[in-house]
Amino acid sequence: MCVSPLLSRGEKPQLSTSTLASSRSRVVVVADDAATDAYKPVPDKIRALVQRGMTNFTGKADVAASWRTVANTNDIVGIKVYSRPGSQVGTRVAVVEGVIEGLLAARLPPTNIIVWDFRYSDLRRAGFSELAERYGVRVAGSLDTGWDENVFYESALLGQLVFGDREFQDKDEHIGRKSFVTTLLTRQITKIINVSPLLNHNTAGVCGNLYSLAMGSVDNSIRFEGEPGKLAQAVPEIYALPALGDRVALSIVDALICQFQGEQIAHLHYSAALNQLRFSADPVALDILSVEELDRQRARVLPHVSSKTNRIEVFRNAELLELGVAERSRIDVDFAVPLK
Repeated sequence: MCVSPLLSRGEKPQLSTSTLASSRSRVVVVADDAATDAYKPVPDKIRALVQRGMTNFTGKADVAASWRTVANTNDIVGIKVYSRPGSQVGTRVAVVEGVIEGLLAARLPPTNIIVWDFRYSDLRRAGFSELAERYGVRVAGSLDTGWDENVFYESALLGQLVFGDREFQDKDEHIGRKSFVTTLLTRQITKIINVSPLLNHNTAGVCGNLYSLAMGSVDNSIRFEGEPGKLAQAVPEIYALPALGDRVALSIVDALICQFQGEQIAHLHYSAALNQLRFSADPVALDILSVEELDRQRARVLPHVSSKTNRIEVFRNAELLELGVAERSRIDVDFAVPLK
């Protein structure tokens, strides 16, 4: 199974947008000013935020019932995190802890829950291995689990293969044009809960739901980095693979801290404590709101620095693939209060 590129170089999209123009997306935002203390997460407060976000997002007063709308007890749920930047800048352990507790309340067996990202070593350094041991859930890396030779994304763009890529050291004229999907998705995980941080990315705009899942699920992805046009085409097309996008049940933005400069290096002086979590079924809408927030915070602190997150091509392409809504005026934001 493979997906071919959406647009050729220089080609203009010709898809009809009549249906897209009338669609709307909903994002639920929950906040608590006490969720962090001096930029450090406060687990009890964050656990309550996750519960409030889910009950408001699903309309269920009961926490367990809200999580049962996301996954059944026989699902293998993969909680996708962004761990490479570490515990300060990447997805925070306390947010994932709240998600795990919700799934357990919904009677999912602990062994049916996998916290995952591209590399196990990143997960361990960020504290997710300790979390997994505490709750009896699993933790896994795409790279460490391996790649499915039958499920891939193909592009004419040749990659510089590195150790760990499936075709590394293979000899063939077509080597380097495929990005293979991790067997975590093709053979194990049936539902994905994507939890991404509110962190800038100079090329993709934000290390958000689209970028994090797409680049964390395939090998031979270095070829797309560094040039906005290449990444803007590849990210939504990889996300649209059935093994990825069709499995996403919920997307959450860890907006406790918004870091608007620095990408994967922690820069608290380029950060703002928003103390928010954002929930949606639409990953594109969440990423659009994240880019908007990053630009707002940067303009507040660095008014003379031009924006590096003003990248919208990836989101326009994602909307053409019907992954979500990329127009801010068609995103409804609900600031949630506790259900009674």
